[in-house]
Amino acid sequence: MVQTFVGQFYLQGSQSRTLPTEILLDFTLPEKDLLAASLSEVAGRKIHIQSKPRGDRARYLKLARTNAATALTSKLSQQSTIHQRLAELAKVLQMDNITRMECFDISHTMGEQTVASCVVFDENGPLRSEYRRYNITGITPGDDYAAMAQVLRRRYGKALEEKKIPDVIFIDGGKGQLGMAREVFDALDVTWDKSKPRLIGIAKGADRKAGLETLFFVPEGEGISLPADSPALHVIQHIRDDSHNHAITGHRQKRAKVKNTSALELIEGVGPKRRQTLLKFMGGLQPLMNASVEEIAKVPGISQALAEKIYNALKH
Repeated sequence: MVQTFVGQFYLQGSQSRTLPTEILLDFTLPEKDLLAASLSEVAGRKIHIQSKPRGDRARYLKLARTNAATALTSKLSQQSTIHQRLAELAKVLQMDNITRMECFDISHTMGEQTVASCVVFDENGPLRSEYRRYNITGITPGDDYAAMAQVLRRRYGKALEEKKIPDVIFIDGGKGQLGMAREVFDALDVTWDKSKPRLIGIAKGADRKAGLETLFFVPEGEGISLPADSPALHVIQHIRDDSHNHAITGHRQKRAKVKNTSALELIEGVGPKRRQTLLKFMGGLQPLMNASVEEIAKVPGISQALAEKIYNALKH
């Protein structure tokens, strides 16, 4: 099993991983020479695999083992904590268990560049590979209800695998947002069980301090507040904060892209064709923004004077 792991670790995705010149192991690896030959062929140079080294290499290996043990202990502790918190949340929600949760948030500036985020937690915590952002279009600027309705329809108005159906969906908002979310779900025309997810609204306190959240299970009434030391509240705060941060990051990136793209469009002498050439030659907007005058002047059709104009426009 160990040999399989070592081989898979270096051979799978080897194009994106730099293969080392030497691999140190604190155990004897069967068919070591065969694996070394395979890795050498992939790398295009000689790679050595050394079992049970001595001297400095032995000390490096011991340190690596210690670090791995520490990381494993920390990971197991974190998993234990999230398991406990999810168990407490299941009690609060009167559910048997919770294996998947999703949370949504909306971010914009004065209604512009609206972005919705969806973050996913499973029984082991954040499932970041499944985090998503959605650009919201075609709504009245600043209409958070319409933005949330759009992202929910896009997320759930399609076929879903059974394992992808969340047990709980958190909506960052109060009774109004929860009521709108229920209307969206009632109108969904899907084959999967749309009654499975538990829809919950999270309303922040007046001063938006952690611990003052109110949970709404129905779009009317007063809602409930959990004690500040409640493990169930802590997992809710975790997924809500992740969703909030994911939305803000996406919004800021979109706002910066729009701002800088607009700046490029306003430069005299840079029409659509030159913009396309600039972005293609430089590899995108961000590399262009980071480029020097000399680098910009290397783009076909861009003179030194125009390069200086582009540089100054993107820097100010």
